[in-house]
Amino acid sequence: MSIDKLAASAAESVADIPDGASLAVGGFGLAGIPWFLIEALLEQGAGNLTIVSNNCGVDGAGLGLLLEARKIDKVIASYIGENKEFGRQFLAGEVTVELTPQGTLAERMRAGGSGIGAFYTPTGVGTLVAEGGLPWRYHPDGSVALASPSKEVRTFNGQDMVLEEAIVTDYALIRAAVVDKAGNCKFHAAARNFNPPAAMSGRTTIVEAEKVVEVGELAPEDIHLPGIFVKRVVELTPEQAARKEIEQRTTRVRPSAADAEPALT
Repeated sequence: MSIDKLAASAAESVADIPDGASLAVGGFGLAGIPWFLIEALLEQGAGNLTIVSNNCGVDGAGLGLLLEARKIDKVIASYIGENKEFGRQFLAGEVTVELTPQGTLAERMRAGGSGIGAFYTPTGVGTLVAEGGLPWRYHPDGSVALASPSKEVRTFNGQDMVLEEAIVTDYALIRAAVVDKAGNCKFHAAARNFNPPAAMSGRTTIVEAEKVVEVGELAPEDIHLPGIFVKRVVELTPEQAARKEIEQRTTRVRPSAADAEPALT
């Protein structure tokens, strides 16, 4: 019997996400983010969300849209930059932010999807990450309302390591380049960073696919995420699949041939 996980639309695929849900969201900056699932969730209206992602989008794009609409209550991330509203809400005491080292965050999600409850890592030993006291939420007057707890530190082979708990979320929203109807995913380039571990950590994982193929068309070595982790697949139109924005575009004027320095002879 063939498996077909295709959903009719992005709106249908996120329709059951309730208020207060936790979501792991793939992508790095704006690269590889699930643009249309995020926008469908914004339109759906669920709020009081906990978001686990490398960052929270930018002002006016990606997860920044949910943040601006005040749909997010807590963010577990490794980076606040590129989003002024994110920084403003954090410092104003309007959102809880659990900052986590980038590699640790990816591993916490992967561990959650692998059934591992916690793991030890040297990252963060000797800092507030391990010792506790990182501000997670502020009062409006700028005082700390909630701070991170201290974590267990043990020594393995002469090296101190801190215990980090795995992350399991209610849902995960990701984007992939090619997906078959059974949910097996292939990612392109940098989109392969946080999308696979985010997908693994979600109990219900939804993927927006730039291209959908039949089961068997993906070579086994091209499958970066097995379909066992995917619940729903949303097929994008060619126009939607072409949407790939970046945070900042920096260019310079190329020197003309006449301005170029003469070659050495």
